[in-house]
Amino acid sequence: MLSVFRRIIHSKFGAIFAILFLGVIAAAFILGDVTSGQFGGASLSGGGTAAKAKGYKLATAELQDRVQRVFENARRSNPELQIGEFFAQGGGAQVFDQLVQSLTLRAYADDQGIHISKRLVDAQIAQIPAFQDAAGNFSNDNFRALLARERLSEQALRDDISREILQRQLLAPIGIGARPSENLVLPYASLLLEARQGQVAAIPAVAFLDDKDPTDAQLADFYKKNSDRFTIPEQRRIRYAVIDADRFARASTPSDAEISAYYNQNKANYAASENRSVEQLVLPTEAGAKAIAAQVKGGKSLPQAAQGAGLSVSSLDAQSRAQLTSATSKAVADAVFAAKQGELVGPVRGPLGWLLLRVTAVQDKPARPLTAVRDEIVKVLRVQKEKQLLNDFTAKLEDQIADGGTFDEVAKDNGLTLETTPPLLATGKQVKDMAYVAPADVQPLLAPAFAMSADDDAQLVPITPDKRYALIAPGQIIAAAPPPLAEVKPLVQAQYKLNAGNQKAKALAEQIRAKVAKGTKLADAISQAGVKLPAPQTLGGRRADIMRAEQRPPAEVSILFAMAENSVKTLPISEGRGYFVVQLTKIERGDAKDNPQLLAQVRDQMGEVIGQEYGEQFERAVEKELGVTRNPKAVEQVRAALAANNSGGQ
Repeated sequence: MLSVFRRIIHSKFGAIFAILFLGVIAAAFILGDVTSGQFGGASLSGGGTAAKAKGYKLATAELQDRVQRVFENARRSNPELQIGEFFAQGGGAQVFDQLVQSLTLRAYADDQGIHISKRLVDAQIAQIPAFQDAAGNFSNDNFRALLARERLSEQALRDDISREILQRQLLAPIGIGARPSENLVLPYASLLLEARQGQVAAIPAVAFLDDKDPTDAQLADFYKKNSDRFTIPEQRRIRYAVIDADRFARASTPSDAEISAYYNQNKANYAASENRSVEQLVLPTEAGAKAIAAQVKGGKSLPQAAQGAGLSVSSLDAQSRAQLTSATSKAVADAVFAAKQGELVGPVRGPLGWLLLRVTAVQDKPARPLTAVRDEIVKVLRVQKEKQLLNDFTAKLEDQIADGGTFDEVAKDNGLTLETTPPLLATGKQVKDMAYVAPADVQPLLAPAFAMSADDDAQLVPITPDKRYALIAPGQIIAAAPPPLAEVKPLVQAQYKLNAGNQKAKALAEQIRAKVAKGTKLADAISQAGVKLPAPQTLGGRRADIMRAEQRPPAEVSILFAMAENSVKTLPISEGRGYFVVQLTKIERGDAKDNPQLLAQVRDQMGEVIGQEYGEQFERAVEKELGVTRNPKAVEQVRAALAANNSGGQ
């Protein structure tokens, strides 16, 4: 973990992607079973064991399922992510490490007699937003519905939450109090104040483009070797049928009997009522209250009399008798409701002392007969019935699917209109028409549809919860693949020339670097190149300022903070567009000894990192003590299996 911090110090933005990526994996690992469904496709044959810890085993199939879940969660925020990139960035190994850690700590907890109670798991479940209603309270209906929709067992969810709590309880205390010394913090903090300056010259590939076109054989060979550059991501047709609450508009019309029953059940809401607004002054003694009352009767207002005694009046607006009784007492409420508007009430004994009250307004609300509120009741009942009918209908669809009904059978049996989208990317765009915009009903279906395997059952997806749903099923799946060369020949030809130019730019950049390293000025080396090139630019800044922005700084600036003074390096320009020649010309050392705020910030960050490292060391020690074994080929086996199931995996 300290190496992570060192990378942050040297190039914060270079490391931030890796940290955030692994953070996404960690979050998805904990919440993946709540936010994503189960994924099918080819799985590893023969079962197999990825790791063992005493009596516990991690099956290779479970590792594959977990990696698939995390990958799909990551793709929700980055639809272009491919399984090969995911593994190359350490995603598979990270999930494997987390699962082994969980397995190890579970075995250790059993060995030490540590157990997670059901009530603690219940409390964690209640805090998951997906299981809460609009008021933020746990909803058992939402809980059951989501588990059913995601095809996840309650026990599987509880097991994962138990493991997560166990990890938190065992590892978090180990890092408490990890506080690096001043001598350790100061050098790292001072690095943030360091400033660097250098010169950067661009050697663009376009400066070396060949006017002569490549032969067909050269083009075909280039296309074959670089097919990944031209691969079109996986496309899918989505089959769906929309279920709208308007479907039940006629059936949701309430009968006269239902309207009357609702009116009678809620008669108190329609009965005549009286609300009163009052000014209120609380005094500690009856004598003091009588003295203030005398001033009011003498012509002062209650606020004026209260102000003269160093007190202030509070207001209670539009209070019913029940509300005022709850806020004060029955005696106070009875006295207020017996008084006329403008009349002073009291002194009356209240729960906190003696009260003086003045009635400032009386609002009489007459009773409302059924005829007056009929339309209001009809609207309420119609919404309730529509929602109930929609819930019953969608539950019926789910039952039919669970009983083996196919998408077409369920749609036909229930009179649903089937629709199919054109081939879409995960972003909702079309390859052959990038101006295409997926309809509003299709947008919420993209993520779940692309998470499904070809043989998955149909599933219900909310478009507008409690109002509009879609029954979806996988349609045609067009695997990620490069298109025929003939279709993209002009593009491939341009890339061929750019690639050839990039190779020449690299060779020239190396020649210039060698000259500058021997003492030639960068500007002179550029002018002597024999090719018209942009003049060098002076770049740089203070490390802390460059790190402050949320976006990653240019690579040609970041590299300055990884170079020795007066050294010169070459750096490829992104997307094979040429090379930079970078020379570091100046370093201004930083000193944070007089910056206590920065020292404190770095100390806290390092303390967190050190604490996490302590936890990892503890887990590794437990792993060694328990004799935990890992299958060294497990991650590669999972990668190979998932590459066959996911687009762009090769």
